[in-house]
Amino acid sequence: MVQKHPEPIVFVVDDDSSVRRLIATLLTVSSYRVETFATAQEFLEANCASPLACLILDVQLPGLTGLELQQTLIERGRLLPIVFITGYGDIPTSVKAMKAGAVDFLPKPFTEEALLSAVQTALDRCRLESTVKSDLAETQKLVTTLTAREAEVLPYIVAGRLNKEAAYELGIAEQTVKIHRAQIKKKLQVQSTAELVRLAVKAGVPLPPSS
Repeated sequence: MVQKHPEPIVFVVDDDSSVRRLIATLLTVSSYRVETFATAQEFLEANCASPLACLILDVQLPGLTGLELQQTLIERGRLLPIVFITGYGDIPTSVKAMKAGAVDFLPKPFTEEALLSAVQTALDRCRLESTVKSDLAETQKLVTTLTAREAEVLPYIVAGRLNKEAAYELGIAEQTVKIHRAQIKKKLQVQSTAELVRLAVKAGVPLPPSS
């Protein structure tokens, strides 16, 4: 069965209704699903969620500003790619937005090509982040299949300790460490120690306590 990819959604937050309609029309014609909001608070209350989405966000909004909404989303762990638009843009504002992770910063009036290019870049970033997150989750899931003793041995392998060193520090036989090492490789689906180390580091396996 062919896996169906999620439909891209572009959220638009701008207090100017004519701008919202213009952007929505352009994106709809370009085959994007669009949801629009007049304020940042309205967007937050809608609790929008999608595996593939980006946000077109006006900097100057009544109440919660665009930059404040960006910060709120970061604090909530919602790493939604953002394209800022503004009629009052300046260099310090754009630098602040980009440093906080914005994809682009478009001064009004912007061209259709510039907006569509920024949206495509934002969605590409969303796809990449989703893939990385899924890969990390799968890696961490593999690590959870280890027994308690295997989980104790793994940090010593990551740290490059010899079997006899790990055995001494754990108070077990060297042969037991060898057996655990083989089982760990099998469960984590790797062929070499180098692969095992890379996987463990990706999963955030800590180093063993210093002896």
